[in-house]
Amino acid sequence: MLIFRWLAMLLLLAAAVSFAFYAGTGQPRYKRLGLVILKWTVIAAVFFFAVILIGRLA
Repeated sequence: MLIFRWLAMLLLLAAAVSFAFYAGTGQPRYKRLGLVILKWTVIAAVFFFAVILIGRLA
C-alpha cells in the first residue's frame, strides 16, 4: 500500500515538473507529457480505489 502511495506521489510530482518546464520554456511537448502523466495517474488511482472498495464490500 505504501509503495502505491509513493508511486502516485512521484507521478504527480513528475507531472508538476513537466508543467513547470512548459511554463519555463513554452514548448508544448512538456504540456502534452504532463497531461499524459496526469491522465494515467488518475486512471490508475480510480482502478486502485475500485479494487479497495470491491475488497471491502466482498
